[in-house]
Amino acid sequence: MNSLIPVSDGTSLPAYVARPATAAAPTGVIVVHELFGVNPDIRGVADDLAGAGYLAIAPEFYHRDAQPGRWLERDDAGRQEGFGYLHKLGREQALADVAAAMAWLRAEPGIERVAVVGFSAGGHLSYLAACRLPVSRTAVLYGGWLPSTDIPLSQPEPTLELTPGITGRLLYLVGDHDTLIDVGQREQIRAALADAGVDHELVSYPGVSTRSSGRARRRSARRPGTTRGAGYWSCSRPRGRRARPDPDLIGSVRACTSWG
Repeated sequence: MNSLIPVSDGTSLPAYVARPATAAAPTGVIVVHELFGVNPDIRGVADDLAGAGYLAIAPEFYHRDAQPGRWLERDDAGRQEGFGYLHKLGREQALADVAAAMAWLRAEPGIERVAVVGFSAGGHLSYLAACRLPVSRTAVLYGGWLPSTDIPLSQPEPTLELTPGITGRLLYLVGDHDTLIDVGQREQIRAALADAGVDHELVSYPGVSTRSSGRARRRSARRPGTTRGAGYWSCSRPRGRRARPDPDLIGSVRACTSWG
């Protein structure tokens, strides 16, 4: 189902809503879309969270410039249109949208806290929200541009400089072959979180290029019993540096962030 959420700037935020079949867990989850909008993949993540007992919503953060329900194909035209929307989305606008989504969730019966999970550009926004809003748990999936001012979300100062404002727990997942988030940026993010004393875990997966195969990995991760996506989502670590595969995306994220 869909909902229309009022925002403090007078706009209305469309959101895909996925409700659990039984009473919801006390944590509501905001799913923040990547460049391509609230597409079937993002709706699928929300549906999976609902299947695990969470009330989940996926807001359309391009709503000021795109028609309601607009999502983009993963091709050159889709990327061009998506970057056009992304470069119109200001920091305060995006934060107002997240705040509105948080208020909507907290007005639902039984919801006591809010978690945010975001992919790529949505990962950046998730990190930003954790810095500026009372987010209990945040999962950032290959969130880019954090140390730079290349997009309006990271202006006037880089979002990474806002890290001391994080009060909840944060999980950051990235592939070590990511073409946008290189080893230098990963170390900057790691250092910023450590220096700020944030309760966090940063997991870098060997041999994974998050930019080139994100959709395939999300799909495989959502299927119980598959190891390719499971290894990417798991953050439970035994001795040594390799992550232990977990066949359940929701279970692994839930275990890492203590959403339940």
